[in-house]
Amino acid sequence: MNETVRHDLSSEPISIPVDGMTCASCVRRVEHAAAKVPGVAASSVNFATKKLTVEPGQGFSARTLAAAVKKIGYEVAPQRHALFVDGPKGDLERLKTVLEAIATTISVTVDAASGAVLVDSMGNGRERDLLIETAKLAGFTLKAERTQHGHHDHHAGDESKLKRDVAIAAILTAPLFVLEMGGHIYAPVHHWLMGVIDTQNLYYVYFALATLVIFGPGLRFLKSGFPALWHGAPEMNSLVALGVSAAYLYSLVTTFAPGLLPENARHVYYEAACVIVTLILIGRLLEARASGKTGDAIRKLASLQAKTARVERDGTVLDIPADAVATGDIVIIRPGERLPVDGEVVDGTSYVDESMISGEPVPVEKTIGAHVVGGTINKTGAFKFRATKVGADTMLAQIIRLVEQAQGAKLPIQLLVDRVTALFVPVVIAVAVLTFILWAIFGPDPAYTFALINAVAVLIIACPCAMGLATPTSIMVGTGRAAELGVLFRKGEALQALRSADIVVVDKTGTVTKGRPELTDFVVSEGFGKDEVLRLVAAVESRSEHPIAEAIVRAAENMRVPAGFEPATITNFESITGYGISATVDGRNVNVGADRFMTKLGISVQPFDESAKKLGDEGKTPLYAAIDGKLAAIIAVADPLKLSSAKAIKALQDMGIEVVMVTGDNERTAKAIARQVGIENVVAEVLPEGKVKAIHDLRQGGKTLAFVGDGINDAPALAQADIGIAIGTGTDVAIESADVVLVGGDLMGAVHAIELSRATMRNIRQNLFWAFGYNVALIPVAAGALYPAFGITLSPMIGAGAMALSSVFVLGNALRLKTAKVAV
Repeated sequence: MNETVRHDLSSEPISIPVDGMTCASCVRRVEHAAAKVPGVAASSVNFATKKLTVEPGQGFSARTLAAAVKKIGYEVAPQRHALFVDGPKGDLERLKTVLEAIATTISVTVDAASGAVLVDSMGNGRERDLLIETAKLAGFTLKAERTQHGHHDHHAGDESKLKRDVAIAAILTAPLFVLEMGGHIYAPVHHWLMGVIDTQNLYYVYFALATLVIFGPGLRFLKSGFPALWHGAPEMNSLVALGVSAAYLYSLVTTFAPGLLPENARHVYYEAACVIVTLILIGRLLEARASGKTGDAIRKLASLQAKTARVERDGTVLDIPADAVATGDIVIIRPGERLPVDGEVVDGTSYVDESMISGEPVPVEKTIGAHVVGGTINKTGAFKFRATKVGADTMLAQIIRLVEQAQGAKLPIQLLVDRVTALFVPVVIAVAVLTFILWAIFGPDPAYTFALINAVAVLIIACPCAMGLATPTSIMVGTGRAAELGVLFRKGEALQALRSADIVVVDKTGTVTKGRPELTDFVVSEGFGKDEVLRLVAAVESRSEHPIAEAIVRAAENMRVPAGFEPATITNFESITGYGISATVDGRNVNVGADRFMTKLGISVQPFDESAKKLGDEGKTPLYAAIDGKLAAIIAVADPLKLSSAKAIKALQDMGIEVVMVTGDNERTAKAIARQVGIENVVAEVLPEGKVKAIHDLRQGGKTLAFVGDGINDAPALAQADIGIAIGTGTDVAIESADVVLVGGDLMGAVHAIELSRATMRNIRQNLFWAFGYNVALIPVAAGALYPAFGITLSPMIGAGAMALSSVFVLGNALRLKTAKVAV
């Protein structure tokens, strides 16, 4: 059983929030610790979302992974599942053992008296179903209470704690700062203060306030920073801890053992240590607020999930949590309600707002047999549907999962940043030590004071928060904006690669066209009524199973032609292979077929010569209808263009991208469609392997190629292309083979994907330029490079403020992607 569990897990990455990460260096520590855990094939951490993502393999254990993360000073935040045993309790210790054996389980608590079962786990959204199924195999029936998705409020929790700590630090620091700095800024304040309290007692007051700040709100820096330093993996908190501790300890010596220092070096820096703590906490608070906004896309998607559902079970109507709906349940939907799960309509009709899926604002009619999607909103009528996909299998849950995976992705550019950051903190510590030594040896009096101030300034100003946030925040906001536009990045690398796409190859059927035959042209001869002819033709075609026949019958029903609703008397039906069909409908002789059928019947099609030529130029094959021996109509059934195809292809070409059509359809039809949408290069009549060869040939010379397709036969091409883009209304096989999914099935989604790729990468470059430029420029200033020529040194307090502002700048710049403009 456990082998099966692990096999299921290996299909998708597992993401879990990690508490305690404060900088890019933390990211490296957690990634390395996770990578060393047996059963972890790969690991990555997104600093913006504070989530660890691992690819589980053989022997994976969530418990072991959680312990490894805890060992280096961090805590995983598991998902908690509240379950209860329905029916005989049996041996609950055995149930606990069974559930603990599941690879995703971290811990299990069982209450023998009530039958309540609490399970902490990590996974990809299907853990609850896995727990229930595993318990069932062991002879227990578990029912679920509502799952608690605590991680959606992750940033909210950080923010509330930071608000409290900022308030405490600011209240305690303010009097210390005013008393100490007031005397330096305005001499009368110094004289007044000396008259009120002597210097030594004043130092005792400073010491008390600073101790409360450093070992209260500032304790988080010491608790994280020093252990990381002892383990040989210093990070941002290590820099802060070293800087603040150096200022504090120097001040302690001055306060309690001044004899250890030269008289001209007896200064205190309590206010600097406290202001540094306060400013960095303020920066963290601003980061938490901005980071919370970067995750708006996930929260908006999660808010679309219905909370309750009304179902029919055993003849009884029940109101239950949406999470408790099971496959096969009959769900009752009333006007204005949000659908809780995916399913198929079994009774009633209505119009449903599916704009969250398709982007189309017009509600879609739903009748018996129609597919409905959880999260969409019923508008007018009432209906019942059978649940076909529930929980983590619904389309909305899959979209949320794809967006989360994309937001947690590591782009190639981020891997380079990570490597630089891993070296950055040790280098900064070395620079700070060198700064102290050089100032202590060569600096003016008081040399030790200058040495301490400049070394602390180097440590504080160099915190690599901005570097750690530069890439993941842009990815989060960019992929969130893409999701709003119906573009899902299944693989993060596509977000970077799409920016440089030189060629976009599009399939024809289902991509440029709608993928389903429709009646596109119906012209009647003089003396015939359009409705009557269509009624008679549809009646004959209703006996045929040909796709063309289906399209004609469907058109008649959509146009409310009576044949679609009132049974006609049909006799003498005959299908003549290669020619057409004929029958007697309500006593009238009806023949439908190609021009050769009409010729065989002795009926001239010459009156429609001009219409036939026009249809041929459009790649359509005309059919003719004769009634009672007279030519009645010319008909064309074709796979029509999607409304936005021509506009999308023009937009791609305007972006400097070459568009090529590759299709298995015949060359005449393919070229006709290509002419209508403005594509010059067409490769037609190719099998699936031919599409792969065409892609290989087109990208000769190192060109980056994106392929857009929707069918099973497109899967090899989607996988072969540099970036595979699947139309979301296509097959599951095509979607699984793609890097990007266009949920609404609109080719404009490909345009939006490329636009957002370019905007996101531009935003990342801006962030990295600022983050690296800031450090490269200010670390030398903090070290005292400007002092010999200009007498300028940088206060640690100014460094702390600048460091906080650099992170806020990066976050603010990333948030601009929320309003990124795209073609409409």
